[in-house]
Amino acid sequence: MSSATALRPPTVDHLATLLAGQPLLAPSQWAYVNTLREQAQAALGALAMPTLRDEAWRFTDLAPLHQQKFQLALQASRLQLEDIAPFCLDDAVCRLVFVDGVHAPHLSSLAPESGVVVRDLPTAMATHTAALVAQLGRQQALGDDVFAALNTAFVQDAAVVVLPRAIELAQPVHLLFVATQAGALSHPRCLVLAEAGSRATLIEDYVALQDSASMAYLVNPVTEIVLAAQAQLTHVRVQRDAAQAFHIANCAVSVGRSANYQSVSVAMGAQLSRYSLRVLLDEGAGCAVDGLALVAGSQLADTHSCIDHAQPHGSSRQLHKCIADDSAHAVFNGKVIVRPGAQRTDSAQSSRNLLLSGRAQVDTQPQLEIFADDVKCTHGATIGQLGAEEMFYLQSRGLSDSAARQLLTYAFGAEILDRIPLASLKHQLQQRMLARTGGLP
Repeated sequence: MSSATALRPPTVDHLATLLAGQPLLAPSQWAYVNTLREQAQAALGALAMPTLRDEAWRFTDLAPLHQQKFQLALQASRLQLEDIAPFCLDDAVCRLVFVDGVHAPHLSSLAPESGVVVRDLPTAMATHTAALVAQLGRQQALGDDVFAALNTAFVQDAAVVVLPRAIELAQPVHLLFVATQAGALSHPRCLVLAEAGSRATLIEDYVALQDSASMAYLVNPVTEIVLAAQAQLTHVRVQRDAAQAFHIANCAVSVGRSANYQSVSVAMGAQLSRYSLRVLLDEGAGCAVDGLALVAGSQLADTHSCIDHAQPHGSSRQLHKCIADDSAHAVFNGKVIVRPGAQRTDSAQSSRNLLLSGRAQVDTQPQLEIFADDVKCTHGATIGQLGAEEMFYLQSRGLSDSAARQLLTYAFGAEILDRIPLASLKHQLQQRMLARTGGLP
C-alpha cells in the first residue's frame, strides 16, 4: 500500500479539474478505511461528472459548479461557542460539530450518560470497530454516483451515532456542519446505526457562518443509516447553506424488519443543491419521507428519492413540496419500486408545487415501478399558483394583495415544517421562511 492515498487522474476534464491540486491523505490507521478509499478511487476512474445528457441530471446543470475552484479543508477554523450559538438547539441531548468538514470537539457537547454513542470516527472506531467496519460504506453505492465516490475517496472522519438496543431518547441528537471558508471543499460523512428496538430523533444540519457574495464553497455529504428490526428513527435534514454555495448530498437508508424511518428534509440555501435519498424497506417496514424546497432568485434545488419495497407488507408515505419564486428552479424525481414478491405493499406519494413568479420553474416526476400484483400504490403531482378564491377570501377580510400572498405561501410550506418534532429548530426555520416570503401581515 502506498504511503499516501493518491487519486488516479480521471479522464474527464471537469472531474480532473475538481481534483487538481487536492492534498493527498495520509494512510488511515484502519486498513478498512484505506480499502474504502482505494475502491472509491477505482470507481472514480470509470465515472464522469454528470451532464444534462444524463437522464438523472437532465434538469440540473452543473456548469456554475465547474466555474469554481475548491480546496479541501484539512483544518477547522478556530471558532468559539458564541459563533455557532444561533444554530445550537437547546432541546438536543447532545451536539457533534464539524467545521468545514473537520471535527471540532471544543464546540461539541456530548452526553455519555444518555447511553447513545455520538462520536467522531476515530473515537468511535476505538470502541465499536466491528460494528462500524460492518456498515461503513456498505449502504451507499459508489459505481453510479461520482459525488458519493468523491466523498469516499476522501473519507478520513465521520459523525458516528450508535443507538444501543431498546434505548429510547426523549431528546434529539444534533449533528451540526458549519461552513466558514470561501472556496472550501468538504466531504462530511455520517453513519447512524440503530440497534433493534431503539428509538431516537436525529438532526442533520448544514449551516453557513456568514452569507456574503464571496461565500462560494462545495459541501459533498454522504449519510448512511441502518435500522435494525423494530427500530424507529426520525431524521430531520436541514440545508441552509450560504446563497452562493453548492451542496450535493447522498443518503442511503436500510430499514429492517418492522422498523420505521421518518424523514423531513428542508432545502433553503445554496445556489445549487441536490439531495439524493434511497430507502430500502425490509418485510413489514415503513417510512414517511417528507420534503420542502424553498428557492428564489436564481437558485436550483433538486431532490431525487427512491423508496424500494424489497419485501412484503411494507408501507411508505411521501409528500414533497416546492416553492419557487423569481427565476428559481426546483426539481423533484420520486421513484417507488415494488419488487417481485413484495405483496401487500401500501404506498402513497404526492408532489405539490407552488410557483410565485412567471419565470420560476418546477420539474416534477413521480414514478412507480410495480412488479407485484397485490399492492396499493398511488401517486400524484400538481404545479400551480396561489388560488384566486383563497386570495379573494383573504382580501375580503381586509388583507392587502401582498399580505394575502405572503400568508398563503407561508401556510403552504408550514405543513412540512410542522412535521419537525423539535420546537427550537422548527422556530428557526419558520423565521427563515417568513423572511423569505416577506413576513406575515
